[in-house]
Amino acid sequence: MKFSHFGRLAGLVAAAAFVFASAPAQAQDIVLGASVQMTGPVANTGRYYRDAYQIAIDKINAAGGVKVDGKEHKLVLKMLDNQSDVNLSVRQYTQLVTQDKVNFLLGGFASNFQLADSVVSEKYKIPMVQGGGASNEIFSRGFKYIFGTLAPASNYFGSTIEMMKALKTPPKTVALLYADDSFDVSTAEGTRPLLKKAGFDTVMDERYSSNTSDFSSLLSQIKAKNVDVVLVAGHETEILNFIRNAKSLAVAPKMYSFTVGVSTEDFRKALGKDADYAFGMTAWLPEPTLKDQWFGDASKFAAEYKAKFGYDPDYHAASGAADVETIVKAIESANSLDPQKVRDALAKTNFESLYGPIAFGENGQINLPQIVIQVQGDKLVEVYNAKGFVNQPKYPMPAWSTR
Repeated sequence: MKFSHFGRLAGLVAAAAFVFASAPAQAQDIVLGASVQMTGPVANTGRYYRDAYQIAIDKINAAGGVKVDGKEHKLVLKMLDNQSDVNLSVRQYTQLVTQDKVNFLLGGFASNFQLADSVVSEKYKIPMVQGGGASNEIFSRGFKYIFGTLAPASNYFGSTIEMMKALKTPPKTVALLYADDSFDVSTAEGTRPLLKKAGFDTVMDERYSSNTSDFSSLLSQIKAKNVDVVLVAGHETEILNFIRNAKSLAVAPKMYSFTVGVSTEDFRKALGKDADYAFGMTAWLPEPTLKDQWFGDASKFAAEYKAKFGYDPDYHAASGAADVETIVKAIESANSLDPQKVRDALAKTNFESLYGPIAFGENGQINLPQIVIQVQGDKLVEVYNAKGFVNQPKYPMPAWSTR
């Protein structure tokens, strides 16, 4: 994603003006610092992290906080609004570490932010746990202080491709479209060999500019080539524009699937009936089988989250809450607030959370399988997971004029 550049003075003013703290910090408190998109173009997704961090911290504090060397400590959140500007975000993380002296770091949304922000955590050797960046690029640099709870972008379409092969009448041709940011480029790089291995014919492989609103040229090519399946890696605004463009041009392949958007309530509200048939993916659903130390299970977390904030959580919120829990587990395992000891404990983390099992690979990233989901009417339906079909997909997608 491309965002406007703020000047140095504006950035410093913003850093000072947009501060959210859960409570005034006391000397014995453990302070978690984060720069999150509370305003700006991606604030709609940034709110998941803002709210998830707060509800997790409140829940942990209500249960007695964090125990270190026999003493209980409360968690405090110091959060800054980066206004969806990656340069401001980097400056704010530097401020959180060097001026505010926070103990540990949480991340915001989007891979390009985490790619830049993690440089700060690495430079100052302060562990950062983040559930907003999935790009393989973040975890391929040998950094030791960045940990991620999103599965690798390179395998986001993996389960979707497996489902395509398992359909009674599998599609033959595929168009792969992806934005030019770190996450989507990583997604495309991982999807190409998966499509080839599965035997699909990739007849289009096109990169588009982030924040694109006009997909008419690409859609015209899709229509002319009579493409069966369209896989789109992008962010939610781009996905909404793509579907609206597809309807206006009457382009309806047998199937289209998107990396983001489909899992959110806002996506379905924005598109109404036009969201029907859209496939997507998620690493998380609010299932009671996902047990949790603090919330009980994922379904209880989802219920509490909606009651508190007025909207349903998706995997962004679940990963955000798990980030807080992961830091707490590491602190208690290390029995210390020393950044190096907590970093080492993070590397050995292995526990069950409301988000799923948390265990990092050597590169600092977890690997959860993606669940294929589809909008069917006014409902979001789980279609395919690691065990196979859960519910029947609505396939092929009909022409717009016959819906």
